[in-house]
Amino acid sequence: MLEYLPPLNDHNLPYPDTIHPIVVHFVIAMVLFAVICDFIGYLTRNSRLYEVSWWNLVFATVSVFIAIIFGQVEAGLASPYGKAVTDLNLHTLIGWSLSGVLAAVTGWRYIIRLRTPQKLPLPFLGMGVVLFALVCFQVYLGDKLVWIYGLHTGPVVEAAREGIL
Repeated sequence: MLEYLPPLNDHNLPYPDTIHPIVVHFVIAMVLFAVICDFIGYLTRNSRLYEVSWWNLVFATVSVFIAIIFGQVEAGLASPYGKAVTDLNLHTLIGWSLSGVLAAVTGWRYIIRLRTPQKLPLPFLGMGVVLFALVCFQVYLGDKLVWIYGLHTGPVVEAAREGIL
């Protein structure tokens, strides 16, 4: 069965480069932009920004599951070592949790949009702050996995294949 799978390249992937970061950057941008639009809309009483925020949340919620699928595949193909394993596991746990939180926030926002589309309650804005912080921490962990531990980078993959790590 394994002979039907494509060979792994120098990034330890069956495709040219990592896809998870590409997709996840859309999620990051859409979530952060949605929260910022909510706050600006609340402060300026411009309810049109709530519509912008709503659609960003919807697309971020769909996209986060695509990001998780590729993240799981790429995490499984990574060669994590030592402390990288701990951070990768935490990144995975928070990623799955964040998808649930984002889906719940989007559902909550849908109900608000149906009932009172011209205003947002303060607890929802507070949840936006929590969501913003979760995304920022997740970005920190993802950056650490790539820029400090070098997962899926050529030299680290080569070192892992040679048994140096």
